Amino acid sequence: MQSDDAAPQIGLEGWRFTLAVAAISLGTMLTIIDGAIATVALPTISRDLHVDSSSAVLVVTVYQLVLVMALLPFSALGDRIGLKRLYQGGQLVFTLATILCFFAHSLGFLLVVRALQATGAAAALSVMAAMIRVVYPPKHLGRGLGLNNIMGSVSGALAPTAGGLILAVAPWPWVFAMAAPFAILSLALGRWALPDVPPRQTGPYNLAGAMLNMATFGLIISGLEAVVHGNSPVVSFAIVAIGILFGVALVLHERREAAPILPVDLLSRPVLALSVAGAFIAFSASQMIILSLPFRLQHGYGFEPSEVGAMIAPWPLTTMIVAPVAGSLSDRYPAGLLGGIGMAVATAGLLLLAFLPAHPEYFDIAWRMSVCGAGFGMYLSPNARLIVGSAPRERAASAGGLVSTTRLVGQTMGATGVATVLAFGFATSSVPPILAAGLAVTAGLFSVARLRPSIRNPTAPETNAAQPGGHGDVTAA
Repeated sequence: MQSDDAAPQIGLEGWRFTLAVAAISLGTMLTIIDGAIATVALPTISRDLHVDSSSAVLVVTVYQLVLVMALLPFSALGDRIGLKRLYQGGQLVFTLATILCFFAHSLGFLLVVRALQATGAAAALSVMAAMIRVVYPPKHLGRGLGLNNIMGSVSGALAPTAGGLILAVAPWPWVFAMAAPFAILSLALGRWALPDVPPRQTGPYNLAGAMLNMATFGLIISGLEAVVHGNSPVVSFAIVAIGILFGVALVLHERREAAPILPVDLLSRPVLALSVAGAFIAFSASQMIILSLPFRLQHGYGFEPSEVGAMIAPWPLTTMIVAPVAGSLSDRYPAGLLGGIGMAVATAGLLLLAFLPAHPEYFDIAWRMSVCGAGFGMYLSPNARLIVGSAPRERAASAGGLVSTTRLVGQTMGATGVATVLAFGFATSSVPPILAAGLAVTAGLFSVARLRPSIRNPTAPETNAAQPGGHGDVTAA
């Protein structure tokens, strides 16, 4: 049941606001960078630890899998112990695990500390959006979420380059250890600047829901990975089927809970269901093109890896510019409209990538990537603002956990789709961008559908959700 605690102050000011934003931005960057930076070090790890390449890949997949499994259970815990306490606790665990990675001399130990690292990252990320909602004044919520999206996009883009630079001058354990000083700084800033938010839920923790949630996501994602990479399709599909059964049990269980781990109460609102589904599809599309394009450019057009990196860079660089602008616009204009425009632009960019010239130059690819980055940046920030802003304040942590989980699951499905396309020999063809364009069209239709009055639920004003106890924000749809 919900607590009767008074609502916390909404929005910080002055230097405390600046330092709180810095703490959250650093936390976002570190958790995302450490999830991706190991990719470039995998060949070196494989060689130094005397394991095969497929085993070394577990260093990345274990981190992502634990994140997906733990985000929603942690977001429900944040509602009970306080957002700042869980965020700071997660940062502390992440920092300690980051330091321990430096002392890993076996794959087994490295995988254990990577799982511990992901656990801390999940705790922090699960309440990140809810913390932003408290730090930023209500009228600037979209701007805050837009800035956080920038930090995530830039971090994902910079991680491989940063890893390569570190490996050029130091052994692979430094790829992880270099993050420790910044993690300590984020901890220190957060301890002083982040506001204390009292628990919003009382009563026993929904342990059964948490276990079902972890089993559902863990089995489905592991099974899908095994379908592509495993030797037994029958066993792989059986794992997926068992995960789906756990998912059915999870939904049935959570519908009886007042504060469910999987926020089925929020997803029962059409505007939020469309927003989450659209975000899942959009993240799948973007991940599909980002991962497949290097194969096409190198194997199909003969570009060097260094050239490919420069051609991909315009996407995140354009997103850096567009995302905060779109976030600010979402404070004034419907997210359904902004998202529809964004996905229309992204679809155009993806189709342009599908039909490249026979002998493309750098500019031919770079400007198309910039169009894609602008489209996805226009969509994702307003969409996240709607999901977080539409939830009642006491359910903000669950809404924020839902945003992060949707992003990770969408990216995982996009990566699985790329692996499937590659397995069928379409790496150098226009198939991946055409598929991604189809997904973008679907996400755009979901976004525009939120403009219907019956879905926007016009009985509640937009600013209601930004006030203590508010439940609306529907005109942001």
